[in-house]
Amino acid sequence: MAAVTGVVFSGLFVAALVLIDKGPHLGAPDAVYTAFYASNGDSLIVAVGLYLVPLAGIAFLWFATAVRSVLDAIGHVPSAMANGLNLLSVGLFVSMLFAGTAAVAAPAFGSVIANAPVVAPDTARALAALGYGLVFVFSVRGAGMFALTTTTLLRGAGVLGKLPSVIAYLCGAYLLLTATYQPASLLVLPVWVLLISVALVLHERRENAAGSATPAVDAQASKDLESLPDATSETTPRLPRSAP
Repeated sequence: MAAVTGVVFSGLFVAALVLIDKGPHLGAPDAVYTAFYASNGDSLIVAVGLYLVPLAGIAFLWFATAVRSVLDAIGHVPSAMANGLNLLSVGLFVSMLFAGTAAVAAPAFGSVIANAPVVAPDTARALAALGYGLVFVFSVRGAGMFALTTTTLLRGAGVLGKLPSVIAYLCGAYLLLTATYQPASLLVLPVWVLLISVALVLHERRENAAGSATPAVDAQASKDLESLPDATSETTPRLPRSAP
């Protein structure tokens, strides 16, 4: 389940990011803002991307919960600090992602859904700046913390090997420390999610292979025991029959 929801989140997140990125960027001139929001077709693309964001957020929450279920099934008991940071970082990432993308897409959403007048370029740029700040300053930091703590928990439970752990830690550190405002930098998160999804699938296959091998070994051991001669019958001497 965790792997499936991870793939679903990655697809929805990338699609939403591509669609919302069709809107004017912060450095665009006023004429670009005015022309974009005056065109309902271009605004509709951004509005569709906004609709995909909550679906991606729900898929991410499902993914995070499924990962914790895997850890519970393994029996790994995390430290209180790692467990608490993991939970809080999920809420921080999703809530800031929702708020930031809503601010960026608000002018397009208003023009498409409510047929509102075209927003002034200064207002649209201010909303975009607010959205960029919420996403790239706050939401991405929450994603980085979640990636680092989840990688630590999965590493401690034996799910992640050495090389996947190194790659996962690098992705988490990038999300936590990056200072860029380029939307393409957000693609590091779905890359990390896909890496964890693949690791979970491989772990499940190893567990299933080990579980299927155990009954076979037990059956062979039982068969070997049955084939052994009766030690009691061999060591007990036979008494001679008495003559009549």
